[in-house]
Amino acid sequence: MTLNFSEDRSKLVALLFQTEAFQVCPQGEPFWYTSGTIGPYFINTHYLYGSKGKAEELLNFIEDVKGDKDHLSELIFEKVLENYDENDIFHTVIDELVDLIKKKENIDSIDYISGGERRDWFFSIIVAYILKKSHITIFKDMAAIVWDSTTRKQFPINHKHPLKDKKILHIADLVTEASSYERVWIPAIKKVEAKMISTFVIIDRMQGGRELLENHNVHLSSLIDIDISLFKSALDLGLIGGEQLDMLKDYFVNPFEAMKKFLVNNPDFLERSLKSNEKNKERAELCVRNKIYE
Repeated sequence: MTLNFSEDRSKLVALLFQTEAFQVCPQGEPFWYTSGTIGPYFINTHYLYGSKGKAEELLNFIEDVKGDKDHLSELIFEKVLENYDENDIFHTVIDELVDLIKKKENIDSIDYISGGERRDWFFSIIVAYILKKSHITIFKDMAAIVWDSTTRKQFPINHKHPLKDKKILHIADLVTEASSYERVWIPAIKKVEAKMISTFVIIDRMQGGRELLENHNVHLSSLIDIDISLFKSALDLGLIGGEQLDMLKDYFVNPFEAMKKFLVNNPDFLERSLKSNEKNKERAELCVRNKIYE
């Protein structure tokens, strides 16, 4: 679900571009992705923490304290709460997310809020605190711990603190195909005999994640959808030009065909990329070697 109120939507779209959480390529210069494919945009949802610098600072902090599982959730919470109180961008995003959850979910029916390593934690812990719910901190190895948002104490999940049949709302920064949900987040919740019934994300890339989650009986709601209406809003706000809009729309409809068409119409782009900086050169070589667009 995308926000229906034009004022709220415009505000969030502007923040996406201001923080470069959503970055559109210059006209005629699509980005190279690690897969050897090309595309018109990059998404770094965690930049909505306030800026690229602030987001990378928190990621580095998480890496530094991740080994201290006895205090991890509280350490992250203290950092995130400070930023929520001081940074208008992050404060706005979190408040919009909380409002969406309150509109879409019966909060009283939710027992816990969960978030997965690492970027989910930017958003999930502070939302759990605001909604007065305890937080399940999930790791990539499917380990999980609980942080009580009232006492601010952390405890393991065991026979003394069982989660059997508890209802979980998961918060994530981004959903693409929902592979992380299927591989880690949902199994981790099942492992402790609880049930993930819904998930709220900041950004839905609209690439099949919603359908996969529905197959797992998990309902998805999103603050922002990466779709044609978003691109048009960006145009209306003067954040992109008409030719950029056309490329975004073509890519949304059929990513492969849109970029294949671009390469056919711009043969010099691949030649220039093969002589470009090391990163782009490696990705262009991968594209050629694997004959991705042939």
